[in-house]
Amino acid sequence: MKAYLDNSATTRPGDSVAALAGELLESGWYNPSALYKPALEIQKRIDETREICLKAAGAEKCRIVFTSGGTESDNLALLGHMRTRRGKGDVLISSVEHPAVSACAEELRRMGHRVLEIPALQDGTVDLGRLEAMMGADTAMISLMQVNNETGAEERLEKVAEMRNRICPGAAIHVDGVQGFLRVPLRFRSLGIQSYAFSAHKIHGLKGTGALILAEGHPVKPLLYGGGQEGNLRSGTENTLGILALGEAVRSWKEEDAERIRGIKLRLWRNLQELIPEAAVNGPNPEKGAPHILNVALEPVRSQTMLFALEGDGVYVSAGSACASRKQKISPVLKAMGVATSRADCSLRFSLSRETTEAEADYAAERTAFHYNALKKYTRR
Repeated sequence: MKAYLDNSATTRPGDSVAALAGELLESGWYNPSALYKPALEIQKRIDETREICLKAAGAEKCRIVFTSGGTESDNLALLGHMRTRRGKGDVLISSVEHPAVSACAEELRRMGHRVLEIPALQDGTVDLGRLEAMMGADTAMISLMQVNNETGAEERLEKVAEMRNRICPGAAIHVDGVQGFLRVPLRFRSLGIQSYAFSAHKIHGLKGTGALILAEGHPVKPLLYGGGQEGNLRSGTENTLGILALGEAVRSWKEEDAERIRGIKLRLWRNLQELIPEAAVNGPNPEKGAPHILNVALEPVRSQTMLFALEGDGVYVSAGSACASRKQKISPVLKAMGVATSRADCSLRFSLSRETTEAEADYAAERTAFHYNALKKYTRR
């Protein structure tokens, strides 16, 4: 048996998405900027996808820019907006951000802005008290994750927006929604944020496609220059295949999918607790947080050792963000949360999708316990 539990890294394209991709490769390959009928039909379907995505995020009548993925969307949101400002300002980012945001910090500093990290609490969310103290007249932008990609912690975006409105109403709020889109409810317009990024391949779409939702009137300058596609914010021939596949992925998502995923996550955690009493959760209580992510410490067995052991049984999990998995270093997210190095070095992330079955979760727990009991005898002292 196999159990793929690394869905925060990527998900399998859905069956209807794969079928649509085949159709588009055969007959939907026209350039949507052309003026003949087949191309105009493709452009119409892209526009329909815009409306589908905006509705799913509660962002009707807002703008949406299709990109190559979450990383480009985050970069466009932060760098693109800060390039529109005449003066310098403070950019506040959480200390548990994905590299797509945190790596922008150096470029923002080169642009002359001050970048400040918002400390995190033990549950993986930002310290709202510290954030409130950091806000002020110089605050230009605040960037937070809707859901942390390693721990599943959900940020209290409503509270952050309320604080911004009260203290620094001119500051923009950007939300990285790559791990939250569809799986965690969002009402973009009523929340009052200015930009929201998400990625297709995290929700059973195709790699190489993402989007950035922008509030009406929110200024952004492009990072790419060329033919003026996507409202002149993302030049380059549209990725027709990826965009329409994203629309199909969103269309096929059901409201009940998130709670079904949560049920399997809780089942997995209960099994791990029963089989490995030493197991401990990093981040929020499994009853809370996002429905699909569970980060577990299995001291004293190192995560890399456990990963290889589980792979031999066809169980695929991760030790943190896929973007940093080959660097073999302690997770900056867990470090920012105050997790001890010894514990962070023994932590695994199990991430589920709507395709994950109870049988897969049971098998993963059983094999994890088997290897844990065998390996804990041989750990370094």
